[in-house]
Amino acid sequence: MKRFARLTTLSTLLLAASLTTGAAHAQLAPSAATPAQASAPAEARKANIVIIGTGGTIAGAGAAATNTAAYQSAVVPVDKIIASVPEISKIANVKGEQVFQIGSESFNNERLLKLGKRVSELLKQPDVDGIVITHGTDTIEETSYFLNLTLKSDKPVVVVGSMRPGTALGADGALNLYDAVLVASSPESRGKGTLAVLNDEIHTGRDVTKTNTFKTETFRSPFGPLGYVVEGRTLYFRLPARPHTTQTEWDIDKLDKLPEVAVVYAYGNVNPGAVDAAVKNGAKAIVYAATGNGSVGDYMVEPLKAARAKGVQIVRASRTGSGVVIRNAEQPDDKYDWLVTDDQLPQKARILMALALTKTSDSKELQKILWKY
Repeated sequence: MKRFARLTTLSTLLLAASLTTGAAHAQLAPSAATPAQASAPAEARKANIVIIGTGGTIAGAGAAATNTAAYQSAVVPVDKIIASVPEISKIANVKGEQVFQIGSESFNNERLLKLGKRVSELLKQPDVDGIVITHGTDTIEETSYFLNLTLKSDKPVVVVGSMRPGTALGADGALNLYDAVLVASSPESRGKGTLAVLNDEIHTGRDVTKTNTFKTETFRSPFGPLGYVVEGRTLYFRLPARPHTTQTEWDIDKLDKLPEVAVVYAYGNVNPGAVDAAVKNGAKAIVYAATGNGSVGDYMVEPLKAARAKGVQIVRASRTGSGVVIRNAEQPDDKYDWLVTDDQLPQKARILMALALTKTSDSKELQKILWKY
């Protein structure tokens, strides 16, 4: 009986202590919640994002759900694409604007300039916090690099696409668009230049490139993505190292025309006539997508030298997909007054050379620009 009495007394004391602790917690609860309540309005404010439609696979449709690579691109308007992802409304206030309805293989200098100028106009509006551009994947790397070099704003600009049309089983466009809006809405995305978001990854427009014709994980950067989008969270792990947007010498608002720059692809038995044709068509520069470390076949040296003698800039690049082209290594660039691309892919070197030629025709200054960006 004494043991039972002791247990009863102990239980009573523990219950009293529990009630006392609970009361204390209840008294603290209002003050502990105050900071969260104070910050609630700030957290509740959703970013205002404009989604610009330009076409591409993300706006495509196939005849059957199993058509993942055979379909018609650029047929679904941007407003319908937005409406198909209602979850977006939970993270941002969005509105759509159709600028083009084309496959991205149809982008040219004129369309690049038109798109860039419209994005610039929107970024200047105080009620716009960021831009998302739906885009075909074929040239998404060129458009994103162009915008990365010419826009004058630290507001996020995100280019997004998909590898499968929305009608396909396993379509990737809806989640890619959701992630792109999430990235464009994130304050952490400010000041990082133009970004490309696909397959849960965040890439800088400078580095990203398409590496496969049909797989959803086609987009790669030689130095890796800047970060990931995971379960509604934007996670950054590195920053762009090269100058971009507000740090460059080009302003999209002051560009009305881009010089013609041609890309000549090297292969065994390449026809020198490709160089002559580029010169005749008014190219101000030729990016020679050479083998290996920018090597040039012996029978191609004279045609390229002849083009340079006519005032056309010659830029040695590599068709390998990554790596640095070293000046005066495979060819005596100083002797021939040729240029090298540093690590840039031929198609991106074309964008950079076109912009560089709007500033100077001096080969030494052009080489500095190619190394800088």
